[in-house]
Amino acid sequence: MKIIILSTIILGSTFLSAQSKKDTIKQKNIQEVVVIAKKPTVESKADRTVFNVANSSILAGNTTWEVLQMTPLISIDNNDVIKAEGESVTLYINDRKSIFTGKELKEYLKTIPAENLMKIEVITSPSAKYETTGEVINIVLKKLLNEGLKGSATFNNSQNAKNSQYSNLNINYHKGNFTQSFSGSYGDNTRISKNRRENFIYAKDSLTKIATESTELGKSPSFSSASELELNEKNTIGLILEFAQNNRNSFSNALGNNYVHNILQNSYTQDQNLSGYSRNLGNNLFYKYYDKEKNKILDINAGFNYDSTVDTNDRILNSSNNPIPTGSRIIANNENREYYLKADYSQTLGKSDIAFEGGGKMDFRNNAIPYDYSNLTNNEFIFDENRSNDFHYTENLNSLYVNFSKTFFKKLETRIGLRYEYISYKIRQNVGNIERTNSYGTFLPNLLLKYSFSENYNLSATYNHNLWRPWYSEFNPFLIPTDDGTFYRGNMDLQPNPSDRIGLKLGLFKKYFISANYSFTNQDYWDTYIIEDKKTISMPVNFNGKSERYSLNFNTNQTFLKNKLSVNLNLGLNYSDNSDFNKKNNLDIKSYLTNINGSSNISYTNLFNKDININAWVGVFTQNNGNTLNNKPNVFHNMSVTKIFKDLGLETTLRLVNPFAKLNFDNTTYAPIGTFRNFSQVDYHGVSITLVKRFGNQKVKENTKTDVEKESGGGK
Repeated sequence: MKIIILSTIILGSTFLSAQSKKDTIKQKNIQEVVVIAKKPTVESKADRTVFNVANSSILAGNTTWEVLQMTPLISIDNNDVIKAEGESVTLYINDRKSIFTGKELKEYLKTIPAENLMKIEVITSPSAKYETTGEVINIVLKKLLNEGLKGSATFNNSQNAKNSQYSNLNINYHKGNFTQSFSGSYGDNTRISKNRRENFIYAKDSLTKIATESTELGKSPSFSSASELELNEKNTIGLILEFAQNNRNSFSNALGNNYVHNILQNSYTQDQNLSGYSRNLGNNLFYKYYDKEKNKILDINAGFNYDSTVDTNDRILNSSNNPIPTGSRIIANNENREYYLKADYSQTLGKSDIAFEGGGKMDFRNNAIPYDYSNLTNNEFIFDENRSNDFHYTENLNSLYVNFSKTFFKKLETRIGLRYEYISYKIRQNVGNIERTNSYGTFLPNLLLKYSFSENYNLSATYNHNLWRPWYSEFNPFLIPTDDGTFYRGNMDLQPNPSDRIGLKLGLFKKYFISANYSFTNQDYWDTYIIEDKKTISMPVNFNGKSERYSLNFNTNQTFLKNKLSVNLNLGLNYSDNSDFNKKNNLDIKSYLTNINGSSNISYTNLFNKDININAWVGVFTQNNGNTLNNKPNVFHNMSVTKIFKDLGLETTLRLVNPFAKLNFDNTTYAPIGTFRNFSQVDYHGVSITLVKRFGNQKVKENTKTDVEKESGGGK
């Protein structure tokens, strides 16, 4: 928040006035006048959209995960996959790449209270500095500025289908050149989900209908620590430690009916029960050099990340064709380790006003996924050595990058960047003695141009070449039973997927922003289905064929009533041409798709001058992924009221989550052998009450780009 001090002007004018009246007025008290320029809730820049959430009413009672769902341009599907403008994303926190993905990322972001947020940057055209396969989401946290001890305690109770609780304690200590932050949280959550599937096989004219209801219980403690010491005004060292654990139990019941020519053939039920935990431990040791006069920044990071999953998952199947129950028990003891060293350097080159940025990273990963498989025989689980699995994946990814930026004629901003990545990896499955090694290098160029016609008009153009690599677990060929009676298997032959993206953005009066994007790929990989030994198996497979995507987006942020009322509106129109893709892969699916997406956030601050903040948000998204299409839009909505008791340092929030309709997802996956429709109802609706108690001086400092690189710690 920019603060403009007018004391000098007032003091000068008062001094002149006092000179003419000094015989009658001996003394005059002057009070300092402060004018605060409030940042807009949403800022649209050449390469990113910035969601300024600090001190916003949407923070109260939420975690970072919930705020991310309400961020413009972002959508999240029923598998907790985050996308921006329909594109895949990589998440950073204070410019430090997150080690988590999918549901693990969701659980981690739920441990970060929303009140710690300064802003969320949706970087639609990332520079070569970012290690990403698409777009980037950078979450920027607040940095407490004043000395002493301060913090907050949060208590939340949510009533969805079942009751859940969450609590968090933040403590920050700053003295001289030393800053220490601690954060601890604990969640006790119960979630219920309902799922229906319809699997139709062309050749047999067979249809399988499956209904599943699942309950998941989770107890999740977490802890983080950040230590920072400024050795002098140019040199800083620090250490970040993170720990999170999720102790979970889940159980489900599935009912399946098999039809041929619409005649019921047989049915089955499957009961599933899982107990275990997942654990994550990360650390980041960093050194930063910052010469403000010469505008030089050196950032060195080294770290180690470890995560593990230990659980036992039992499934018992009763079929109308077999009076004897069958089933399986899978004991998992997965371990993943990562070691990395990263360096970034930036400075202005001489008197040329060319900003140079360069760096590199060495990253080593070692992943082990052992599964002990047992069959149910005579109501007893018997170990099956032939079905057990011991999968290993090792990887070394090295990268170098450079960026050059320069402004010409005070109107034309330019940035050109190039990133080179070289990866070598080895896949090994001990059962069957299967092994695969591979290595390759890739150049990833990017370009940005922005021309300002005037203060109120500007036009930006961007280009990015991206490469999406398979996640290590997607290579695992182990046949894993699912909770609904079908199976999943990875694919050791998966190849990376390259893509290109071109964008234009027009800015009008600093309030209205229109962007047009075009992206294409000649190869992709998505989940498909096969039938093997009478088992229905989903697996990731590479698809050849060109897929083109066009999008048009409009965004505006308006304030009314002396900046008390803020309205943000985001609208998107997407058009996809998959004709070549569908033809080459024999997919009976629409080749041309048009979708409309949108979201709006309305907030009012200090209602009736009683320190009451209200907020409402609604989002409508249609999420199509390759050969999986949405059958209807997904609608999200929530509203909240927050009352602030300044004298007591208390805030209380009442929040309604999807109060008018439960959250439903409905999509169909098209494969050469048939169609696979999935209906799911997520337990994300109800009411929550949150109480926040603050102590100490809560004055904060925004982590700007330079601050993030110099002060926040970590650039994984």
